[in-house]
Amino acid sequence: MAANQAVLSEEGEWLAIGGYDVTVRVSATDTNGAYTVVEYRLEPGRLVPPHTHTREREVSCVLDGEIGLRIGADELTATQGCLVVKPPEIPHTFWTAGPHPARVLEIISPAGFESYFRELADLDASGRPPEAHPVADLRERYGLTANPEWIPELKTKHGLRLLGE
Repeated sequence: MAANQAVLSEEGEWLAIGGYDVTVRVSATDTNGAYTVVEYRLEPGRLVPPHTHTREREVSCVLDGEIGLRIGADELTATQGCLVVKPPEIPHTFWTAGPHPARVLEIISPAGFESYFRELADLDASGRPPEAHPVADLRERYGLTANPEWIPELKTKHGLRLLGE
């Protein structure tokens, strides 16, 4: 994308990550490292593994559907048009809260986290079982900490499946 250019709705780099489709709409190179914009589509009943960013601040806008979120100790539901701020150093997760796929536009600052999605999509496409993926190394390189203690409760409470299950 050139500076001062519109990004058309069909443009972007599409990545598939086991029930979580991510389209990189604006990358680090487009913004001189200031921010990244991704659009994601999450299948119904899918849970993104709980995690904590050490660097990135995320602002999500729900375009379609609804998502459930847990940010720290707070659990909420965001519907079409809602904005959600996920600051660094606060554990969070999200899932599709309704019966239809959710579509969310997310601004991530600083830029560069789109490379994490690329590497995760490559791992997902590798055909290796999830337990054989070197995800721990990937998380470490991108300053993420896993927070798996929330998973059993959220799966049971909301009838969810983790990505890749």
